[in-house]
Amino acid sequence: MTGRFLQIQIIAAIFVLLAACGQNHGNESKGALLKTTNPAPITIGTSKPSHVEKIKNDVSSFPEVYDVAVMKGKKDTLVVYKVKHMNRFRMKAIEAKINKFLEKRYPKENFKVSSDYKIFLEAVRLKEAMKTKDLSKKEAEKQLQKIIKLKDETT
Repeated sequence: MTGRFLQIQIIAAIFVLLAACGQNHGNESKGALLKTTNPAPITIGTSKPSHVEKIKNDVSSFPEVYDVAVMKGKKDTLVVYKVKHMNRFRMKAIEAKINKFLEKRYPKENFKVSSDYKIFLEAVRLKEAMKTKDLSKKEAEKQLQKIIKLKDETT
């Protein structure tokens, strides 16, 4: 009797694990902490998408960084990234290095750079909202400014 009960428990545990693994389709923000989401860069303003893609590729080239999200608004460009685990003690130095690099490479841009996970998550959520909802450029810009304000408050 106990052998049969154990078999049922094992089968039930397998079904629970399989169900949990299949719950993250199409929603980047749910698994953003645990894995690389690699969100596509977003242009809210009038900038060319290739310009924002170039910024993302430049930041992704830093060896300490493993996931980057870039959002270009009318006047600000938000660059958020995740730092590899072994480099987390040097986050401020990495942020300063990336900021200096971007300011030198793109002097006409107004960058807001952050490695804060909460800011990263909000950027990914805004990207998802722009993709799934009918979010106007004005509303998207307003949301981006809220994220930037949140970033400024945390530093």
